[in-house]
Amino acid sequence: MQTENTIPGEKTELESDSKHHYNDGETTEWSAVSDQQTGEATYCHRENYEKEIHIQHKRIGGKTMDFAEVALRLAASKAVTKLPRKIILILQQKRLRRMLRFAFEHSRYYRAAFRAAGISGQNIDKMPIERFPTIDKQVLIERFEDIITVKDITQEKMRRFDTKENAGKNLYCKYHIVHSSGSTGLPAYFLYDNRAWDTMLIGIIRAALWNMSMPEILRFKQQNPKILYIAAVDGRYGGATAVSDGLDDLGFEKLVLDVQIPTDELIKKLSHFKPDVMIGYPTAIKLLSQINELRLSPKRIITCGEPLDNDMRRFFRKHFGCEVINFYGASESIAIGVGDDRSDGIYLFDDLNYIEVADDGIYLTCLYNFVQPLIRYKIGDIVSQKWSDSRYPFSKLGNISGRSEDVMWFNNALGRKEFLHPLSVEGLCIDGLIDYQFVLTSETHFEIHIQTLGHKDINEQLEAYLRRILASNGLENVTFDIKRVNTIFADKRTGKKRLIVDKR
Repeated sequence: MQTENTIPGEKTELESDSKHHYNDGETTEWSAVSDQQTGEATYCHRENYEKEIHIQHKRIGGKTMDFAEVALRLAASKAVTKLPRKIILILQQKRLRRMLRFAFEHSRYYRAAFRAAGISGQNIDKMPIERFPTIDKQVLIERFEDIITVKDITQEKMRRFDTKENAGKNLYCKYHIVHSSGSTGLPAYFLYDNRAWDTMLIGIIRAALWNMSMPEILRFKQQNPKILYIAAVDGRYGGATAVSDGLDDLGFEKLVLDVQIPTDELIKKLSHFKPDVMIGYPTAIKLLSQINELRLSPKRIITCGEPLDNDMRRFFRKHFGCEVINFYGASESIAIGVGDDRSDGIYLFDDLNYIEVADDGIYLTCLYNFVQPLIRYKIGDIVSQKWSDSRYPFSKLGNISGRSEDVMWFNNALGRKEFLHPLSVEGLCIDGLIDYQFVLTSETHFEIHIQTLGHKDINEQLEAYLRRILASNGLENVTFDIKRVNTIFADKRTGKKRLIVDKR
């Protein structure tokens, strides 16, 4: 079985830091050749290769990591976003093949599954990715011990360790445990070692500070910013744990609040803490905008944990008057991608993951977590197809529209089952509409609960839009009611807003 110390190194990865990251006046381009096995990176001046800086990177999750070391790794990670797309794809393929071979050699489950699919050590490097078997959460739960590549770890040990007494602690001082929210059923556990956790943390820091240059980040650090994180935090949720560790590494002052906090307590805490950056579920950020006693003026909003639609993004921009960054991650790989006000979608971190888009969701292969390989793992997020643009060298997705479990099924006029896909309503961009939720009441009827800005009447426009998409799906017989509500509440169990509530 594989141990942490024998994870294969990556000694020839070429990354470039953009000019102006170092000494003023230099026409500088730096390259970083990093060895992830030893943690050492050598920074070479591209115009003078005798000029080198050697950095021994410590654990980012450790207490000894200072901001200067984080900044160096962050600079190298940000430099990847400036590489040509063809180099990104070469790097991604290299890491993908390394992960596939590693899983074949060190995971009992993948070795058997690959062999059953006709994949051997001789053809694994050339076999198309589509030939490799897929897995899902159920397989992960049932075959967990066969999938992971480290000894002496079981799901039962992880569950016993997952107690309030062990909050903030790592299993055996080196394994980070997170679990899913259970929004789609039984929560699953995910295991990261220190190296994978460090790689992920740099990924989420890169996303949080998206569109900021290193000089801008350094000036931001000097301002001693205050960061608010509001989401589900009562448990080992990947986002909450990663954000907390990332903020500690950056040295930012933080306030972490659970999304279910009573309003009076929320007002009291924020009256003494005026955040410069607000991070949290869109539902939670929306809640903050509705509390009149709060006078919040953040410089940046970072949404995560649930889909951010275009209406909500525009509302945040208008209400708070700042940039909105939409972070995309999951417990399976906490750093998947990021979107901004100009992206009209999500840029995927192709240097960290390999994503395939299908009708029933996405299939993720994490390229950096060797202790729990996830290869073609199904995540039921409904997205549009991938493409790329000229802003960044990464692949790009349309906005996340919900889970595959969110498909709405109705009976058409002939009594046959027909569905309404979440992507069908992604274009629901109506001026004055803040948020909405579908409530299914019968096989031929639903309610749409809407939250609007002020008393703006959008019923006529909304009704016309819904009738048009119903007709395009052969569901002209389906009826609906539009109900205005003061707010759309998050699910009490998961802390996230449900796009569809089925009361049938």
